[in-house]
Amino acid sequence: MSKSLLHHGYNKVARILGRTDSKKQNFPVLEDHPVGQELAKEAVEAHGTIQSNIKKLMKEFKIYRWSPDHPNNKRYLESYIIDLSNCGPMVLDLLQKIKAEDDPSLSYRRSCREGICGSCAMNIDGTKTAACLKPIDPDTSRPTIITPLPHMFVIKDLVVDLTNFYQQYKLIEPWLKTRKAPEDGREYRQSPADRKKLDGLYECILCACCTTSCPPQLCSMLIDGSLTGKMFITSN
Repeated sequence: MSKSLLHHGYNKVARILGRTDSKKQNFPVLEDHPVGQELAKEAVEAHGTIQSNIKKLMKEFKIYRWSPDHPNNKRYLESYIIDLSNCGPMVLDLLQKIKAEDDPSLSYRRSCREGICGSCAMNIDGTKTAACLKPIDPDTSRPTIITPLPHMFVIKDLVVDLTNFYQQYKLIEPWLKTRKAPEDGREYRQSPADRKKLDGLYECILCACCTTSCPPQLCSMLIDGSLTGKMFITSN
């Protein structure tokens, strides 16, 4: 009999979940069952805690928007409120979620999702980085601001024009050059020691993060584009 009452009381509690103060709530059906009363109160409190935690998982993201379809419109930051409880851990996961579920018009570059291709480079909270390598800031009290790489012409939203960047890269001829032909005339053999000399010289993924962080590079790009910038120093 008591189990039946507890079950009935639980169902009653389920209908009133979400009220502000569980300690002030009354459960008449459990009046003669103090243990049931306590369980009911705990259930209401637990539900309130869960609801509170869910609210804390809602985070605001402000994303740079501009479209060539409306060239006279001012550039602006569009606000998105996203539930992080069903979102991947990286900023790229967030952008994928927004594009798939909220706003298909949002434009950005992506490819490998492994930090290898450099496609998803952008400015996230003032840091130039690849979105697939940048974890989402869990602090829900402040918004995360996402803008395109600076000092470059914006094609649309987070997509920038990398034409000048690649032209500068081509100028330095970033490949290995030999001084003489191989001894047997067939192939160039490379010892492990020779291979080790290349460590730190070939890892650039052409994301343009360092180039767009360089003030002299900004001046050059605004004037004539003659300065190749940091990335080309490390690649040459």
